[in-house]
Amino acid sequence: MQHKMKQLAGAALVAAMSLAGTANAQSTEDVKIGFAGPMTGAQAHYGKDFQNGITLAVEDMNATKPVIGGKPVRFVLDSADDQADPRTGTTVAQKLVDDGIKGMLGHFNSGTTIPASRIYANAGIPEIAMATAPEYTQQGFKTTFRMMTSDTQQGSVAGTFAVKTLGVKKIAIVDDRTAYGQGLADQFEKAAKAAGGSIVDREYTNDKAVDFKSILTKLKSVNPDLIYYGGADSQAAPMVKQMKALGIKAPLMGGEMVHTPTFIQIAGDAANGTVASLAGLPLEEMPGGKDYVAKYKKRFNEDVQTYSPYAYDGAMAMFDAMKKANSTDPAKYLPLLAKTSMPAVTAANLAYDGKGDLKNGGITLYKVVDGKWTTLQSVGGK
Repeated sequence: MQHKMKQLAGAALVAAMSLAGTANAQSTEDVKIGFAGPMTGAQAHYGKDFQNGITLAVEDMNATKPVIGGKPVRFVLDSADDQADPRTGTTVAQKLVDDGIKGMLGHFNSGTTIPASRIYANAGIPEIAMATAPEYTQQGFKTTFRMMTSDTQQGSVAGTFAVKTLGVKKIAIVDDRTAYGQGLADQFEKAAKAAGGSIVDREYTNDKAVDFKSILTKLKSVNPDLIYYGGADSQAAPMVKQMKALGIKAPLMGGEMVHTPTFIQIAGDAANGTVASLAGLPLEEMPGGKDYVAKYKKRFNEDVQTYSPYAYDGAMAMFDAMKKANSTDPAKYLPLLAKTSMPAVTAANLAYDGKGDLKNGGITLYKVVDGKWTTLQSVGGK
């Protein structure tokens, strides 16, 4: 009888422990974090690079078994494809808000981010975007933050570099009429003129075009020393090939969306000599670059591309603010996010100014030499 009672007691203890474990598992709160970027179409490689950085941050944070507001929490990505399209971007934004996200990481393109940002702002949801157009953080919203340096600084550095360092005088400009491409080209033009350069022509295309022969034929007639393109690699790569076919000797220069392995793969030998500016420092000079490279390679079995380190830092800044506020409530952690000051992969101290722009953003200029992007010069960011 006594033996049987011990068996029953043991069984009861096992059952109690099982129930306790179940209760503990059930008490873990899922916290939805929104993500949106171009996951299909010509810019899908940007979106995947962006998403990988955020995925890595979510997994790293969840591995610490965070407790916020007295409860264990698990961050869950609510991902959407905005197709790099402004109209789709606003539809996606409303859906994510309706899903109950506690924070937004994205969008990627300035053209999708700017209209979507109003929806997040109206819902009081903090948004940390990859978008670099100045307008994004100049709307007066308290909820807008960046992952990368804005085009105001990037265009200024690139325009000055083109004239003062590369020594070009006659510059032709083409942009794709997106918020990113046009905005970056505008800033480049302003800086190039201030440095003593002359803009001999400015032409426009769109972010879906692949045939630039008529534009380039016109530009060839004005014999520029440099052609600057504000847009993505999916247009810049065929453009530079067509420049070579038409016998245009001037090099192509562009912004960070040109600085990709994809550009080199598509452009082939024509890529050599192309110059691009990129927000931030070279990967090997980033404070946490070495460790990030190893971690990324282990997780995704591929090399770090362009955007993932900035995406990782943006996500970690949001999680850090929630932990400091001891709350995942947007209204409670937003003030802490605005006061962010933390060591990061891409910067010794990641911090925002009053508009949500990065305080310590640097710019690096690169050039394609023998089929590889090589560093020319870095400005700031340390």
